[in-house]
Amino acid sequence: WYHDNLTRHAAEALLLSNGKDGSYLLRKSNEREDLYSLSVRGKDSVKHFHIERTGTSYKFGFNEFSSLKELVMHFANQPLIGSETGTLIVLKHPYPRQVEEPSIYESVRVHTAMQTGRTESDLVPNAPSLGTKEGYLIKQGRIVKNWKTRWFTLHRNELKYFKDQTATEPIRALDLTECSAVQFDYSQERVNCFCLVFPLRTYYLCAKTGIEADEWIKILRWKLSQIRKQLEERNATLSS
Repeated sequence: WYHDNLTRHAAEALLLSNGKDGSYLLRKSNEREDLYSLSVRGKDSVKHFHIERTGTSYKFGFNEFSSLKELVMHFANQPLIGSETGTLIVLKHPYPRQVEEPSIYESVRVHTAMQTGRTESDLVPNAPSLGTKEGYLIKQGRIVKNWKTRWFTLHRNELKYFKDQTATEPIRALDLTECSAVQFDYSQERVNCFCLVFPLRTYYLCAKTGIEADEWIKILRWKLSQIRKQLEERNATLSS
């Protein structure tokens, strides 16, 4: 139930779409290196609690625990105070890290209104769904090594690129089940480049910023890890 690089919004989306009252997960806090965030679903909202790592223990409010397991065991029996309104939340259901990417993820909308207590009608309708990404990248040509800006979309196990954002038909759709690696690339004269390694070709792409390149690499690597895991499970089932 520890999800290393899960963002606050992604945690809310997961717990609200697939969790239930009392579902919880732990993730790194975006605020400080020594902070974790415990995200817990209570009824129709998600609350986030800070846990501070002090070196030998974990501090949660006025309580101190020698391990995270001890903390969870403690609050599995005693409710957490969830908000200013006094909502009581108990840690009942750990949300495992090894979760397949069901199709529901593709339609999950980020719930930005949770912290403000607004209604569902206030949720952002056009927020990106979890497990997908799109944006402009600069791509190197295969034969003529010039660079052209293309619109890329990542959905399920396909990375498509289009002439621009308005184009309806992709120039090409790359099947990520055939991709063996995604990594930063420093062989080009341009900065913020990364490459996707396929059996017959390596694709070289550049983003506008290092942060954007890092985001693409992280989500693509996550996709590849999911594909490998599904393949291993399938092979294990066949061999048994």
